[in-house]
Amino acid sequence: MKLDRIDIKILSELQKNGRITNVELADLVNLSPSPCLMRVKKLQSEGYIQSYSAQINVAKLGQTLTVFTEITLKNHRQIDFARFLAAIEKIDSVIECHLVSGGYDYLVKFVTASIADYQTIMERLIDMDIGIDKYFSFVVLKSPIVKPHMPLNSLFPL
Repeated sequence: MKLDRIDIKILSELQKNGRITNVELADLVNLSPSPCLMRVKKLQSEGYIQSYSAQINVAKLGQTLTVFTEITLKNHRQIDFARFLAAIEKIDSVIECHLVSGGYDYLVKFVTASIADYQTIMERLIDMDIGIDKYFSFVVLKSPIVKPHMPLNSLFPL
């Protein structure tokens, strides 16, 4: 499926407000409701829209700790990466995991209840012997800018 500017606009609006009504969405993208709904269903069936979810204000629930961790593996064979990922994906506190270029292998984002919880997770990972050579932790003090949406109109100008 080749996307046009209206498809990009639909995706852009839906990621900002997944609960928008089809009538409101159609108005924002300058379509009538029926063709708009057909496009949304096509975007869903083609996998451009993976899911809908709520963004939770975790700070309202209680105090949390966010830590970015640089992880370097001992070896760099395919099996080493697979073993690491198999273990890390089972940890609920892992919110993001990125294979990166540069001085380390993975950048992992953890959200835990406390520094003690984070340290327990890291100790467990080291004890599992999944190939971690070293890790560096960066505790987030404040997040002045967090955007929950991608700049689709800038990334894919049509």
